Amino acid sequence: MNKKETTTGFMRLKDSEVEVDVKAVPGSSKTCFAGIKDGRLRVKIAAAPEDGKANAELIAFTAAALGCAKREVRLLRGEKSRLKTLVFPLAYRETFDKIPKE
Repeated sequence: MNKKETTTGFMRLKDSEVEVDVKAVPGSSKTCFAGIKDGRLRVKIAAAPEDGKANAELIAFTAAALGCAKREVRLLRGEKSRLKTLVFPLAYRETFDKIPKE
């Protein structure tokens, strides 16, 4: 870990960005945060895991929760996996901390 990186559970601060480790649960009845398990934020997603629909829903849901534009949230890792890493600007970290994760 370099000196510009700070880790807190499922979240890492790197330079001017926040990385969040997520376990996506696609095909759920609604999109919502579903707690923290095994070092990852669980997110139920109401979209099917086909043609990038679940990834798009995950990004849109996270952006809406943060109050930012979808273009500011991106998928760093896990495009075809349930284990993903999202990245968003450090400016939204305080907002993210206040979001109920259960």
